[in-house]
Amino acid sequence: MRAPDFWDRSDVLSRLARGVLSPLAALYGETVRYKAGRARPYRVRVPVICVGNISAGGTGKTPIAIAIADAVIARGRNPFFLTRGYGGTLKGPVVVSRSHRARDVGDEPLLLSRKAATVVARNRAAGAELAAERGADVIIMDDGHQNFSLAKDLSLIVVDGARGFGNGLVLPAGPLREPVPHGLARADAVIISGGGNPSLPAFEGLVLRAHIGPAPAPSWRGQRVLAFAGIGQPEKFFASLTDLGAEIVETASFTDHHFYTGKELGALKAKARAAKARLVTTEKDFVRLSEAEREDIEILPVTACIEPLAALDRLLDRLCPAL
Repeated sequence: MRAPDFWDRSDVLSRLARGVLSPLAALYGETVRYKAGRARPYRVRVPVICVGNISAGGTGKTPIAIAIADAVIARGRNPFFLTRGYGGTLKGPVVVSRSHRARDVGDEPLLLSRKAATVVARNRAAGAELAAERGADVIIMDDGHQNFSLAKDLSLIVVDGARGFGNGLVLPAGPLREPVPHGLARADAVIISGGGNPSLPAFEGLVLRAHIGPAPAPSWRGQRVLAFAGIGQPEKFFASLTDLGAEIVETASFTDHHFYTGKELGALKAKARAAKARLVTTEKDFVRLSEAEREDIEILPVTACIEPLAALDRLLDRLCPAL
């Protein structure tokens, strides 16, 4: 999602907007706490790892979930991803296949399915059962910290190191899905994405660090680039290209999970040709495009590295010892 300007601005109108929305924010936060207190979560017969967040959008959660899957696979295990499938039309439970498109299951499930089998399900308990039936011996929930229908054996919270928890207010007055202390109280560990040291009030659990950056690829140094992205924080993508030495001639930002029209893509390709620039986007944007639309568009893949690795291994030892 694109963060409203008034969340972070200090002018009078922004402060007024936050004040007006504060009662709704308090109600939203209490609703989450009420659901958590009354929940009777379903327990599936295999361990469940939840990679979630407290802030809405743009924390790097999906590449971190993929890094967790890599660690589980290295133990000889067969993980399945479980996700709601935001942006897709299918309610599931369904295992993502090559025939599915982003409009069916959402863009993030398509990315996840490149690493491991992925189940899309609005009903997480039903999705977990399907994963177990299909041979999963570990389930990795991509998002779901505020979903209480499925019991979790390990809850990991991803926090953007630079942004922290924003203005500290709950939706719609701020970016939080629930008050920070409530969310942290249910977490086994926090993974800070990128630089910075955000405050973690009253949290005494394990704190890990994730470094998210471009995967090894041909050099971008000195290359003229027109970059576009429809993700939570497109500026991070643009900054990565700059850090790699690319000469960015123009950028275009769209809302998170944006489905591009033929007119939009045609205009971007025409601008890139006119500027004699390479047209580049993110993996998450690329999977939302058809095969024909992908022509003349390049991607900048990213990976996540979690440190210290020994501390992550100790967490996983409790759930899925190496085979």
